[in-house]
Amino acid sequence: MLPDVSTPSFSAASSSLVRRDTRAWRLQVWISFGLAVTLCATGLAWLPGQDLDRAFMVMGYLFCLTSAFGLSKFIRDNDKRRNDTPGWRYVVWGGFFLAMGLTAWGLWRMDVQPVWKAYLAVSWLYLISSVFTLAKTLRDAHEADVLEARLQGRREARDEA
Repeated sequence: MLPDVSTPSFSAASSSLVRRDTRAWRLQVWISFGLAVTLCATGLAWLPGQDLDRAFMVMGYLFCLTSAFGLSKFIRDNDKRRNDTPGWRYVVWGGFFLAMGLTAWGLWRMDVQPVWKAYLAVSWLYLISSVFTLAKTLRDAHEADVLEARLQGRREARDEA
């Protein structure tokens, strides 16, 4: 609920209503995501074994990456009230679990040394974790921008009256 713009303390109150992440946090989130992508790409590029295994893992990582962003958006969009159909809910959750399951299966069945599997598994889980953090940070920034625009519009309407 937005504050009543007719109150004299509106402008002072409005600046404290919009909560934003710090610049340091945003930088940390982007660095973490970039590092996760780099670690995954490095592991996949240097992965010993067959080209087909490497291609499967690249597709699996990309499937996990995109489905994690989709799931994050779905969860956030339906946080306060259901906005999407039950069918879409099954598609989003199913896609995420299918991506994670198929990638885990591909990693498990690959004929590489256990140290490679461990490296790929840890970098993959780091990637998924950083995706959820990045998605939340981007959505928080968008919501703060929308709130500030609404407050500015109300402030201008009040000043014109």
